[in-house]
Amino acid sequence: MYFGVINNCVFPCFIADEEFDELCFEFGLELDEITSEKEIISKEKGDCKASGASEVILYKIDVPANRYDLLCLEGLVRGMQVFKNKMEAPRYRRVGPARGQPQRLVITKDTAAVRPYAVAAVLRDITFTQERYDSFIELQEKLHQNICRRRTLVAIGTHDLDTISGPFTFTAKPPADISFKPLNQTKEFTAVQLMSLYKADNHLKHFLHIIEDKPVYPVIYDSNGVVLSMPPIINGDHSKITLKTKNVFIECTATDLTKAKVVLDMMVTMFSEYCSQPFTVEEAEVVSPDGQIYKYPELAYRKEKLSGQLINKKIGISESTERIAQLLTRMCLLSHPTGVGDEIEVEIPPTRSDVIHACDIVEDAAMAYGFNNITRTIPRTYTIANQFPLNKLTELMRQEMAAAGFTEALNFALCSREDISDKLGKKIADTKAVHISNPKTAEFQVARTSLLPGLLKTIAANRKMPLPLKLFEISDVVLKDETKDVGARNCRRLSAIYYNKNPGFEVIHGLLDRTMQLLEVKLGRGEGYHIQAADDSTFFPGRCAEIFVQGKSVGRLGVIHPDVITRFELNMPCSALELDIEPFLGRAAETSLTNEVPMQEVVKRRFPVKEESSQAPPSCPASTKTVFGDMSTPVGLKALNEFLADRSYMEGFWASQADTSVFDSLPVAPSPTLCHLRRWYNHIKSLQAERGSLPSAKTQFVLHDASGNDASDDDIDLFGSEDEEEAAEAARVKEQRLAEYAAKKSKKPALIAKSSILLDVKPWDDETDMKKLEECVRSVSMEGLLWGQSKLVPVGYGIKKLQIGCVVEDDKVGTDVLEEAITAFEDHVQSVDVAAFNKI
Repeated sequence: MYFGVINNCVFPCFIADEEFDELCFEFGLELDEITSEKEIISKEKGDCKASGASEVILYKIDVPANRYDLLCLEGLVRGMQVFKNKMEAPRYRRVGPARGQPQRLVITKDTAAVRPYAVAAVLRDITFTQERYDSFIELQEKLHQNICRRRTLVAIGTHDLDTISGPFTFTAKPPADISFKPLNQTKEFTAVQLMSLYKADNHLKHFLHIIEDKPVYPVIYDSNGVVLSMPPIINGDHSKITLKTKNVFIECTATDLTKAKVVLDMMVTMFSEYCSQPFTVEEAEVVSPDGQIYKYPELAYRKEKLSGQLINKKIGISESTERIAQLLTRMCLLSHPTGVGDEIEVEIPPTRSDVIHACDIVEDAAMAYGFNNITRTIPRTYTIANQFPLNKLTELMRQEMAAAGFTEALNFALCSREDISDKLGKKIADTKAVHISNPKTAEFQVARTSLLPGLLKTIAANRKMPLPLKLFEISDVVLKDETKDVGARNCRRLSAIYYNKNPGFEVIHGLLDRTMQLLEVKLGRGEGYHIQAADDSTFFPGRCAEIFVQGKSVGRLGVIHPDVITRFELNMPCSALELDIEPFLGRAAETSLTNEVPMQEVVKRRFPVKEESSQAPPSCPASTKTVFGDMSTPVGLKALNEFLADRSYMEGFWASQADTSVFDSLPVAPSPTLCHLRRWYNHIKSLQAERGSLPSAKTQFVLHDASGNDASDDDIDLFGSEDEEEAAEAARVKEQRLAEYAAKKSKKPALIAKSSILLDVKPWDDETDMKKLEECVRSVSMEGLLWGQSKLVPVGYGIKKLQIGCVVEDDKVGTDVLEEAITAFEDHVQSVDVAAFNKI
C-alpha cells in the first residue's frame, strides 16, 4: 500500500526515514520503498511518460492482508500513535439520530436472486478536506479489492444524505426497467445501455460479469424514486459526495452478510473521527424481506480471556500479567488482569476483525514485546531432521528416469478446466478437480488432476526440437477427498511420455518394467504387478492398459488418442504412462515396521546409490568382439550406447541371455558419459543373481572365433617368432589412418550452440492492437536471431497475450538483450516473459 504525508501525522516533528522503517518493523509492518508518483511512472513507462507527475513522497508499506484497519492513513496513524503511547485507543459508539427516526433501508424479496443482504449507517456532521476525501474514496477501492473480492462479495455505496430522502428501498428489476444518470455522466441511461457503455471502461468493465447474466439487476431507490446506486457497478450522480458534503449515508450490499458487517464497521470507524462528535456513528435500520428489523453498524466489542502463562510459553518470554496486559493495550486490544490467577481479559474492538483465535492475541503480544527482544534459546525437545521419505523416493526416481534417457519437465500445478477435461476426452464432473473460486486467468482455473496435460503442452511448445522427445514429471496432483478436513488431498505421481514418428509403446512399457524393478515389485499377479486391457477416452481404443500392483490399480499406460493429440496442437503419435508412487512407499513403510528397519534404510535399499568408480564384471569376458565393434575401444562402446538410446534391453521387452553375453563382453563398467549404456549396464548387473533363469537369446551379438575358442593357438607366439617388419608396417598404417581421421575431423564446421525460446509478450490492455504489437516484435532484428510461429493466447477479461517462438545463437543473442529490445515498444508492450527455454 502507498501512503503519503505520514511523518507529520504520526509525530509532531519530522523523523528520519530509518527511524520510521524501524517503527514499521516494531509495529509488524514492512516499509518496502520510499518513492513518488513520478518515480513509479518513470520505472514502469519511462521518463517521457513521467513528465508532470507528482513528486510528493510516498511510502510503500507492506500491510497484512487481514488488517483492514491499516488500509487507510487514518487507521495506520491511529494504530501507530496508540502503539507509541501517544494516545489511547478510541471508543467507538453507535448513537441514535438527534431528532426524528433513524434512516431505514428496506430489502425486498426480489434481491434474493442477485444480492440478498444489505447494511447501512450514517456519518453525521462530517468535515471533508481534499486529503480526507481522497482517503475516503481510496479506502473504498482497497476494501473492494481485498475483503470484498473485487465487489463479488460486497459492494460499497456512499451518498450525500442531504440530496436524498428516506426510507430507501433495495430491490431488483429487469435491466430495461432501470434508468438513471450514473456517476460523472451528463444524461440518463438504462441498465442495458450502461452495461454496453462500461465494457469499454478500463475500471468498471471488470465488475460487469457479476450481474450481466442475471435476469434482474439490484438497485437502490429513495422515497422519491431517485436511484442511489446499481450495485455492484455504479452509483447515481444525483447523490454523489463532494467536499461540501456534511452527512454521508453508507450502504453495503452483499452476498456475504458477515463480510458486509466488517466492511461497514471499517468505513465508519476509520472516518468517524472527522464527525462533530468524534468516533460516534448514527445508526440505520435495515428491514429484511421477512419483516425483521436490524440496526447497523454493530460496532461490537467482544471479550476473551487468556492465561498469562500460555502467552509467555508461546512467545518464549517471562513477563508478568500486568506487563502482558500493557503490551496488548498498545496493540489496540484493551486488556487487564482479572485477579484470578494469571488470567488476562482482552477486549477486541470492531476494528480488529482479524482477531479470531487466541493465537492472534499471542501474536500481537509478541509484536508489542518486540521480536528482536525475544532471547534465543535451544529447544528442550531434541529432534533429528531427515528428508521426508516421499521426497527421498521422488529424488531417487528422478535420477533413474534421467538415466533411462528421459528429460524432466516441471509444469504449473494449476491449469484450465479444458486441459483436464475436454482436451483429454473427459467430462469435468468426472475429474474430481478442485476449482479455483475466483481465477485470475483462464489458464489457472483448477488444480491439475493429471500430469499428462502439462507434458503434452510442453511437447507442443518444443515440437520443433529433434525427435524423439522423451519427457517425464514426478509431482503432485490434487483430488477431491471428502474424508479429508480440507476436502482434498495431494497425490504424488510419475508420468512419462514418448513423442516420435511412431508411438513407441515398447519404450513406455520398458520404462514401466524398469520402474517396477527399482521398486522391487516382481512381474506377476498376487504379490507382483501386471497390466490388463482397459478403456480410457484419453488413449487409443485397444491400446490402453491398466497397471495393477497386488491387485490394486495404480495407473495406466498406452498410446494417446489421435483426437487428444490434435487438441494439444501436436501432429505425431505418442505413448504415455502415469502412475501413483505413494502406494509403493506404503509397502516400504509396512516392511520397515515389520522388520524394525528405519524408513530411510528401506528407501536406500530399494534405490541403492550408484558408485561412480568403475568396477569390473565378476568374470573376465570370453571375447570383447561384438557386432558393434570391440568393447575394449571407445568406438565400440559408443556404438553400443547409441543402440541402447531407445531400448531397455538388447532384444524384446525382457532381459535375456543376449543381455548377459554383451554384459560379459565389457571389460570394465562404462563411463557415466555413456548414459544409455551405463543405465543398461547397471540394470543387467542387478540381475546377475538370476541370470541363469533368463530366457535364451534369439540374436548373437558377441562374435567368437570359427574354432569356438576365444583365442587360437596361432595368436600366441611361444618362441617370439613374430615378424618385426610386419609389426612396423601395421604401426605405420595405423598412424596414417589416425592422421587421415584427424584431418577429416578438423574440416568439420564448429558446432554452433543454439537455443529455442518461447516468449510471452503481454499488452497493456484489451484495446492494444495485437497485430501492430506482433509487427513491432518481429521488427527486432539482430545477427543470430530467427523468428518462428506465433499465436494469441487468452489471459482473461478479453485480454490476449502474444506467444511467439524464436531460435537464437547463444553467443550472439541473450534473453536479456531480446527482452530489452521488445519492451522498448512501450506503447504496445507491457512486459515480456520467457515461457520456455530449450537447448538445441
